[in-house]
Amino acid sequence: MVLPPPSKTEEPRPPARGRIGNLVGRLALVALLLAFVAGGAWALATFNRSAPGNAADPPFPVPFQEVEPGAGVPGSGGDVPTSGEPRVSPGVTETSEPLRQWAAALSEKIDVPARALRAYAVADLAMRTQDPACRISWATLAGIGRIESHHGTIGGLRLGEDGRPSSPIVGIPLDGSPGVRAIADSDGGVLDGDTRWDRAVGPMQFIPTTWARYAVRANGDGAAPDPQNIDDAALAAARYLCSGGRDLGTGAGWWDAVLDYNNSTEYGQEVFSGADAYARASTGG
Repeated sequence: MVLPPPSKTEEPRPPARGRIGNLVGRLALVALLLAFVAGGAWALATFNRSAPGNAADPPFPVPFQEVEPGAGVPGSGGDVPTSGEPRVSPGVTETSEPLRQWAAALSEKIDVPARALRAYAVADLAMRTQDPACRISWATLAGIGRIESHHGTIGGLRLGEDGRPSSPIVGIPLDGSPGVRAIADSDGGVLDGDTRWDRAVGPMQFIPTTWARYAVRANGDGAAPDPQNIDDAALAAARYLCSGGRDLGTGAGWWDAVLDYNNSTEYGQEVFSGADAYARASTGG
């Protein structure tokens, strides 16, 4: 099964953060989500069964490292407390053969790079330990990755085994142009190369301020988090979606999280469509 491409393919859409202004559209999609859940077409159980294992018995080892209590997220300036937060141990994304097999087999069905699927699955499993009440799934992360950058392959790019696209992914300047928020440069151009305006960067399209708050190095090797690395980007996206005590196992919780990632009803519908298709294909549905 090959999903149709998102509606915009030339440039990743820069994420607009905030609350949705279209209350009618929000209520309509929440009702749609709840109907799907009630009908079983997009049940949480389906998303969980589609992962390479479950929270109780993953088919491959998923060890974690504890950061020191009170330490900050690497790259955040130490302002985000991470006491007791687990991180994926070094090499987990490279050494788990069952995960590789799952991703390789599913990649052929859904036309998503196996390397990206591994990143989404590891982020899913990491959050099951870090924030099990969130109930985020790899399929939701894949639905977002599809829209933001075609899983790191937008514009003909290739996603390498190191988790980085063949060229850095940098979005348009957030300069207040029609349909675009004005966000002045916040990081001296370190992440996006722009010293006047912020730009969304990497496979999951983070603006620098959001990246600084939620970024963590996925493989735990001590290096600074890299928004161009799909492992780091997927885990940061999961942390962001789960923030504020959200439960993505409910229609309202899922919708609030996705719309906080990008304030657009169309965006939420596209993420839902992709996530549902990915989950169904992974379970033979």
